[in-house]
Amino acid sequence: MADASAKPLRLLLGFDYGSKQIGVAVGQAITGQARELCVLKAQNGVPDWQKVEALLREWQPDAIVVGLPLNMDGTPSEMSARAEKFARRLNGRFNLPVHTHDERLTTYAAKGERLQQGQNGGYRERPVDALAAALLLEGWLAEHAPS
Repeated sequence: MADASAKPLRLLLGFDYGSKQIGVAVGQAITGQARELCVLKAQNGVPDWQKVEALLREWQPDAIVVGLPLNMDGTPSEMSARAEKFARRLNGRFNLPVHTHDERLTTYAAKGERLQQGQNGGYRERPVDALAAALLLEGWLAEHAPS
């Protein structure tokens, strides 16, 4: 969807797409690190676009990365098609480069991190979606680091 070599990337927003919640993270290309920002509520995968726009205005990212929920064998899932549609909508609405990235096991890894921090369940009250967004964004940054 976007040519990664078109413009130097400094700041990116990552989205962990879900039908009820969408995790958002911000990352820096220079450090390759990302941190969780927030979780946006969604209705059947559709966020409040004004909140998305507010995040983009506040952070002014050079690009966006949307997690692609593939099956464990690497084949597309039903959610993959929905995440790709979300990515196209972000690109169409905000005219920013949008990339997708394999997000397999990021939610699992995020839950593992929270367990290490002492959280045992309670993911409804303290969701891991934004942390999963940070992990997938770091994965994309690591894959696209300048050599």
